Amino acid sequence: MTEHTHLGMAPKDRLLDAARKELIAFERREMEFRQKDRQERAAELRLPLDKIIKVH
Repeated sequence: MTEHTHLGMAPKDRLLDAARKELIAFERREMEFRQKDRQERAAELRLPLDKIIKVH
C-alpha cells in the first residue's frame, strides 16, 4: 500500500520542483528589473547611485 502512495507523490514532487525553479527564475528577473528601474530613475533625477546607502 505504501508503494502506491510513494509512486503517486513523484509527479507532485516534480511539479513542486518545477514551480520552485520558476519562482527562483522570476525572482531573479524581478530583482534585475528593479535594479535597472532604480538606475534609470536615478539617472533621470541625476542621483549618484554609488553614494546611496542600501537599507534592507
